Amino acid sequence: MHLKQDRMTSRERMNALFSGQVPDRVPLGAMSTGFNTRNAGHTVADAYKDPEKSFTAMQWTAEQYGWDPIPQYAGHTVLGAWDFGGKVRMPQGEYEGALVVTEYPVKTEQDVEKLVLPDPRTAGRIPEALRFARLQADNDLPVYFFSRSPFTMAANIAGIDRFLRWTMKRTELCEHLLRLSLDHIFNVLAIWVDTFGAHRVFAWMSSPTESNQLVSPRIVKKFALPYHIEYHRRLGELGVKRFGFHICGEQNLNLPLLAEACPWAHPSVLSFGHEVDLETAAQHFPRDIIFGNIEPAVIQTGTPETVYALCRAAIEKGRQAPGGFILGPGCGLPVAAPPVNVYAMTRAVHDFGWYV
Repeated sequence: MHLKQDRMTSRERMNALFSGQVPDRVPLGAMSTGFNTRNAGHTVADAYKDPEKSFTAMQWTAEQYGWDPIPQYAGHTVLGAWDFGGKVRMPQGEYEGALVVTEYPVKTEQDVEKLVLPDPRTAGRIPEALRFARLQADNDLPVYFFSRSPFTMAANIAGIDRFLRWTMKRTELCEHLLRLSLDHIFNVLAIWVDTFGAHRVFAWMSSPTESNQLVSPRIVKKFALPYHIEYHRRLGELGVKRFGFHICGEQNLNLPLLAEACPWAHPSVLSFGHEVDLETAAQHFPRDIIFGNIEPAVIQTGTPETVYALCRAAIEKGRQAPGGFILGPGCGLPVAAPPVNVYAMTRAVHDFGWYV
């Protein structure tokens, strides 16, 4: 690679962002799991079932592309369907990059009352995620804890179609699932804090089911937002200072609600898909670090020139964000992304992303 020499380490660059200072250049992050393991010659499933392979692949891939560690984790730490007794299979084939639910633990209204909180040490893939976190700690990296939002987890327990019908007709069932989801998240997060210390833990949440492609802002305000507020109250009680939030998909109509409530500590990292303009995001959240938002489909199917041009435009907008900016994909990096397209993001940061 013929790239400019960094003037800061990744640690210095991220510390500068979180302290409100200007880094040497725009940081580059990638929400990448299966791409890493495939890049290292393993399967996508290894990203979820083999923490050692996943961690090593992450380290080599991050070095290869010059990624800063925002965020780096081994898939989902807590999952609604799997943790609560449903069935999940590993990704298969050329293009699958995530775990697939094959059977939901809740199929009827009666099933909701039968649910019990899972064991926070043994449910689902929590043991594998904890092993991955230990590797991060052993290598002096931020220790990531990943969960879906309580709303998205509740929908994952019952299935999205069923859960969204209940938001209209059986609101008490939704509330019960939301409370169980929040309690489970914090039962597991408490283990991360006890094991590594709150100062080492970086909590990361994603909220795809709150997308306006699925629900209206009215549903978000009634069901999802109160649990975001409760989440951050409990996060503060645990002493976790660093937080990232992937506001997944088309959520433009939700932005005013989130900006008004804004329950997280500042600055936090707020990640957006290509559906949300970076200038719009920065206007709504001027005290936070904006992360995004190159469309994953273009990274997978476009040309390197197209990806490079999109990154240049994103950098020009993102550099104006008062709280800081990180360039990255607008959602998970596709497992089948051509390496040259991923490199185009790195090249764009080094060509256009310098502050000093």
